[in-house]
Amino acid sequence: MIDPLLIDPELGSRVQFGGTLTVHIVFAALSVGLAPYIVYFTWKDVSTGEAKYERLRSFWTKIFAVGFVMGTATGIPMSFQFGTNFPAFSEAAGELIGGPLAFESTMAFFLEAVFLGVLLFGRERVSDRVYVLSSVLVMIGAWLSAFWILVVNSWMQTPQGYELIEENGVTGIVLTDPVAAYFTPRLFWMYVHMQNAAIISVTLLVAGVAAYFVWTNPNSEPWRGTLKLSVIVLAVTSIFQVIHGDMYTRHVVATQPMKFAAMEAIYETKEGAPLHLLAFPQSLEDITNPRAEELYTVSIPYLASLLAEADPAGIVYGLEEFDVQNPPVAYVFWSFRTMVMLGFWFIALGLWSLYRLRSGTLFERSLHLKALMASIPLGFVATITGWYVTEIGRQPWIVQDVQLTSEGVSQTLTSTQITISLTAFAVVYAVLVVVFLRVVKWIVDDELEHVRDDAPERLSRDRDQSDESTPAGSGEV
Repeated sequence: MIDPLLIDPELGSRVQFGGTLTVHIVFAALSVGLAPYIVYFTWKDVSTGEAKYERLRSFWTKIFAVGFVMGTATGIPMSFQFGTNFPAFSEAAGELIGGPLAFESTMAFFLEAVFLGVLLFGRERVSDRVYVLSSVLVMIGAWLSAFWILVVNSWMQTPQGYELIEENGVTGIVLTDPVAAYFTPRLFWMYVHMQNAAIISVTLLVAGVAAYFVWTNPNSEPWRGTLKLSVIVLAVTSIFQVIHGDMYTRHVVATQPMKFAAMEAIYETKEGAPLHLLAFPQSLEDITNPRAEELYTVSIPYLASLLAEADPAGIVYGLEEFDVQNPPVAYVFWSFRTMVMLGFWFIALGLWSLYRLRSGTLFERSLHLKALMASIPLGFVATITGWYVTEIGRQPWIVQDVQLTSEGVSQTLTSTQITISLTAFAVVYAVLVVVFLRVVKWIVDDELEHVRDDAPERLSRDRDQSDESTPAGSGEV
């Protein structure tokens, strides 16, 4: 019997890995999404020689470097948890997941790390061409890292290219077709969706920071240009994400119908099922045990059936149809709703920004700039909740239809051990996040001094130009 103050080993292992991923994915998304901006500002700095681009390159490279260090610090413990918390899974699927994870370390991580060093310390030591190339290689490293991680995860969602063998009473997963295993039907959808989500998350960060500096000094040339660039990127990527997400959902319906049923809180199989865009609980019980029919919803009639069967009257299978234990429906359902609501907000914010850009009011101190600043963390929230849908929605499977999570977790891990471990992880990761925020604040405060100095320089320049254009003795004061 487990002490009520202790945690069940399986639940604790899942919470620990999920908590680790929650923190790590923020820094992973930061690297992936910020890398294209680093390439752009580095290229502009080298090609134009303008001081404003040097400032922007330096500022965002520092942010990238801090995020990279934090991503490394929060990501390494995840690999150890395969051995400490999920050794049965690692033993069974090691042949499938070992290769991609090794490629991620040797092919992607070191590429990114080496050339990030060049970006940070090599501006005066290498040629312009090598310096720009270094920024491109940093981006390739970051995007390759995401690729190999998603190769593993997409296989866990839609496994193929393997055979099950039993030896000495132990079932193992043997790789039979590397191409099929590494390039599953899920990989394309996950990779495009995740990369674009990272770009949206970072674009909201860039736009929010730029809005803050423009609010401080509307005449700051570097940040006016950054704000303009970021809101255009936001408008394009947010619309694309909704379109791609719709197609991605169709794939999920076809390959993981139980996950889709949990996303829509459909318990009983039905024909002509609606898709619930927004949902609001009528009671506290609805939050922990949502049933779509008992919520206030904003829905599109027949759309769920249309996604499931390409037929508005098609059948959507409810959770009651599946023999295994249901996923934790509340987490999946509300995470999906949160992600969708934020996605629509990003579109609205992008279109609002384009309107203000077109009307010439983008740089005015207004509610719009406050909205951009307030939205800084929301892209990362959407990314995290999207991952909750992906990972929690697959439960109780650790490898879909192949191995249950209960079969993959350590059988020797005790409640005392997981409770101590989980507590230690929570404390350490909280400290890491606080340190990260303090360092970022230091970088922002340093740039703020430059931003405040932008106005006098611009006014002085404008005054000099005015004096030069004023005829002598014209009586101008």
